[in-house]
Amino acid sequence: MLWLALRFPLLPLEIFTRGAAMPDPLAVVSSSSANAEIVACNQQARRHGIDAGMPVTAAWALASGLRVFTHDVPAERAALERAAAWALQFTPTVSIATPIEILLEVEGSLRFFGGLNRLWADIKRKTGVTGYTVHMAGAPTPLAAQLFARAGLPTRIRHGDALRLSLGQLPTSVLELPAALGGLLQDIGIRTLGECLELPRDGLARRAGKELLAQLDRALGNVPDPRPAFMPPQTFKATLPLPAPVENAEMLLFAARRLIAELCGLLAATGKGAQQLKFLLSHEDGRETHLPLNLVTASRDPAHLTSVLRERLERTRLPSPAIAMTLESGMLLPLPSGNLTFLPDEREQTEALSRLIERLRARLGENAVQGLDVIADHRPERAWRACEPGNGEGTWITWRSATRPLWLLNTPRPLAQIHEIPQYEGPLTRLTAAERIESGWWDGDDVKREYFVARNPAQSLLWIYRESGGWYLHGFFS
Repeated sequence: MLWLALRFPLLPLEIFTRGAAMPDPLAVVSSSSANAEIVACNQQARRHGIDAGMPVTAAWALASGLRVFTHDVPAERAALERAAAWALQFTPTVSIATPIEILLEVEGSLRFFGGLNRLWADIKRKTGVTGYTVHMAGAPTPLAAQLFARAGLPTRIRHGDALRLSLGQLPTSVLELPAALGGLLQDIGIRTLGECLELPRDGLARRAGKELLAQLDRALGNVPDPRPAFMPPQTFKATLPLPAPVENAEMLLFAARRLIAELCGLLAATGKGAQQLKFLLSHEDGRETHLPLNLVTASRDPAHLTSVLRERLERTRLPSPAIAMTLESGMLLPLPSGNLTFLPDEREQTEALSRLIERLRARLGENAVQGLDVIADHRPERAWRACEPGNGEGTWITWRSATRPLWLLNTPRPLAQIHEIPQYEGPLTRLTAAERIESGWWDGDDVKREYFVARNPAQSLLWIYRESGGWYLHGFFS
């Protein structure tokens, strides 16, 4: 077996900051009290000498501009669960190990991803898109992978023979032992796991307890180390606080990419797609802005979802600065993977059309893009109806005759006449013989018309008809 450990050392901080790039010193404190301690901090804070475990008052003395957030354990747990669901796209076996660590059993996934190196690079790249800092390590046992990740070593050990030697070089601090036990090992001169393994087991058990030996045995694979499997949720909902209020809607796209990446990871893992996305913006004054995205077909393509949202944000005006963004998708539909083709096929053309419709709707409005369906009626204004794109049998219409324009007026427009010649920016010349339409006697809207294709002096082609001695414009060809 081969386990990958993903450790998120800055998770307590990044649940607040990954919504935007922040150059300021930032830290998470244990509580809102004056004697709180630093739980985690970013690189800018470390440059001022700030580190975890330091009192917040001392940290402010080192960096007066330090921004602090209060430790939010439930939000961290929710973020780690979303990370576990996201990781299921790489393997069906994922387990939450600690509040900042998840485990992936990837032995059966190596061939699919083209080997360990390619899988490793894919995980690192996609983790970066979500905005999390991650330390990765691989080993034949889950606990060994965790220990290497805690040490910050990107180890990729495939075989058990090299495991004992590599583990022996790690400091005992990676075991995260109780303070009393860690102090005991320091007092007797034990600094590394290798030095622990060289001690007599009975004597070590009497002085340090059985838990230390149990951890060493599980790390070496001498005893089983079963891990509970993580089950993905049926829906997706995530909230991303913004480090600073955002006044321009287009600036929210950075944060939205983080949420979309998490959603698409879950969709890829479960073989599903999202058709209805709901973005919710929370504002400083307590108001909320809803941005629903209703797609024509289900999708899990992050680039496409981002492009649709970009079009929507460009026409959105915020009533006040936004302080948080929430993404929710309650309709997760089965979406099987498709085979790639050398030349575009019907499926790819259909997908391209659906994506064009979705982008146009996001830019112009939900009801601005409609499909067309034909109705069996000779009256032109009653021979069609608007419908959802792709739902009508006559969505793509090939007219039987070139005497049917695609641009019809909502209401026919009366035309002036000079010496019985209809006028539209000048006199009209009829180019075709009369097409007679007589219909509608059964519903009280009887028409008796003679239609012609006509041309005006500007060379525009029009569709006109004569009824009861009057002339009317009904459509345009060009």
